Amino acid sequence: MILKPARLILALVAVVAIPAFAQNVATVNGKAIPSSRVDQVVKQVVAQGKQADSPQLREAIKKDLIGREVLIQEADKQGYGTRPEVKSQIENARQSIIINALLADYVKKNPVKDAEIKAEYDKFKAQAGDKEYHARHILVATEAEAKDIIAKLKGGAKFEELAKVSKDGSAANGGDLDWASPASYVKPFSDAMVALKPGQVTQTPVQSQFGFHVIKLEETRPTKLPALEEVKGQVAESLQQKKLAAFRDELMKKAKIQ
Repeated sequence: MILKPARLILALVAVVAIPAFAQNVATVNGKAIPSSRVDQVVKQVVAQGKQADSPQLREAIKKDLIGREVLIQEADKQGYGTRPEVKSQIENARQSIIINALLADYVKKNPVKDAEIKAEYDKFKAQAGDKEYHARHILVATEAEAKDIIAKLKGGAKFEELAKVSKDGSAANGGDLDWASPASYVKPFSDAMVALKPGQVTQTPVQSQFGFHVIKLEETRPTKLPALEEVKGQVAESLQQKKLAAFRDELMKKAKIQ
């Protein structure tokens, strides 16, 4: 069969149009919604672990995109996109999306290595030491107040009762600071604490940038640290955040800021 020129042109147009039509999941008032948008949303949903890819999921996403297209067309018709506050929000969203893409790419190119995780874990382990301390304290503003508390303790007063005047959150718990490593405290405090034996109270006020402390050591125990494998993910996340912060700071140094 020989096609006439006009019919031949129509046949070629139909052949070209079929793939183009297949690339769209719907058309709303002449505006096409490409199937690639559905694929992108499906990929995001699956990556978040919310649902698996399925015809039902794709159909739901298709309906949602159609609904969004209807709404955005109406919003554009009424001029919402030209409002200053909306334009500002759009710019903020644009920046966030692009910045997140930049940082995600940086993370891929600069992954946290196992050796870095091990080094960070060892550093934390060294700082924690081999012993934990369960202490109480009473924090006051002046040395005279601290000396008065020490005198009352020597006279038989209960530490937990006197701790009610402490100028921090531990006052409600009798000055209880729970279990912690010496590295958790400022140096003057930790030095005085580790010098005590269980049951002992500091005989002179301990001064720090927070005020004057009266410290009582309740007990000690060997440090209990989780194994590296238990906290590997947390350590990696912490190191990743540090790398991103360093990347940002380096860009800030290079930028001309007036």
